[in-house]
Amino acid sequence: MWITLALLALPIVEIALFILVGGWIGLWPTLGLVVLAGLAGVAVIRAQGAQAFERLRVAAATDSDPSGPMAHSALLVLAGLLLIVPGFFTDALGLLLLVPQVRQAAIRRFAGKVSRRTVVFTTGTGSRRPRDGEAIEADYEVLDDVPPEQRGASGWTRSPN
Repeated sequence: MWITLALLALPIVEIALFILVGGWIGLWPTLGLVVLAGLAGVAVIRAQGAQAFERLRVAAATDSDPSGPMAHSALLVLAGLLLIVPGFFTDALGLLLLVPQVRQAAIRRFAGKVSRRTVVFTTGTGSRRPRDGEAIEADYEVLDDVPPEQRGASGWTRSPN
């Protein structure tokens, strides 16, 4: 319910801020700030696209938990999107999310609301959860040489012919 009210109030707040800021600094500087914030948002998102993959690669290479880097990247992309949306309130929220301490506080605040799922592997001898660092052996078949009509719809399996 509160999300609906916030979404309804957001345009009203943004319009009021446009009027106030426009009255203080004038029309053209106000429009210039909006365009500048949008360009900054695009730059943040472009930078995050490259850096997010690097953070995930480093986390995978060191066998560390990638959820922290992923959460920071997601919040930085959200900051970029908020900067792209025209308005001073959303720009202020986007600028706040660019501060590492604010992102860390947001992650701590909402970490309890995120659920994790554990994958259970089933083998011929039963099912159990893999232990940390345990290698899971599997049989696989390369399907590159199989004609497309013999493959399943996803390309991962063969259709039973």
